[in-house]
Amino acid sequence: MTMKVNEIKVSYKEGIASPFWKKVQSSQDAAKILFEHWDKDTIELQESFKILLLNNGNKVKGIYQLSTGGITGTLVDLRLLFGVALKTASVAVILGHSHPSGTLKPSGPDRELTAKIKKAGELLDIRVLDHLIIVPSGDYYSFADNGLL
Repeated sequence: MTMKVNEIKVSYKEGIASPFWKKVQSSQDAAKILFEHWDKDTIELQESFKILLLNNGNKVKGIYQLSTGGITGTLVDLRLLFGVALKTASVAVILGHSHPSGTLKPSGPDRELTAKIKKAGELLDIRVLDHLIIVPSGDYYSFADNGLL
């Protein structure tokens, strides 16, 4: 008797061939890509957390929305974050979350979470290249550019 189990798949929705994936060369590139894919109807209402999944050439394989939270915070489950990164065979990620208030300054919990994700990434050989705070105006704060990564 064969035991049946669910199959888990990862797919790319739009089917863009890898030669046409956008290359990230700076925090500005990453922030622009993230902001273009943010829901403008909710960016001022609630925090969200997304990850850019990158190949070895820093080309964007895709964007995954990890969580949507409340007005002042959102939960990030590292197991889900790295589960997606591993399942997509990504070698690097760029983290991004919104601050509906428009504040570009990272909070203490933002800093702690970034350090925790970076440490976990090192164990899995997945580089955390940056963590961006995105605000409703389209401006951003880069942890890497500010020496916090």
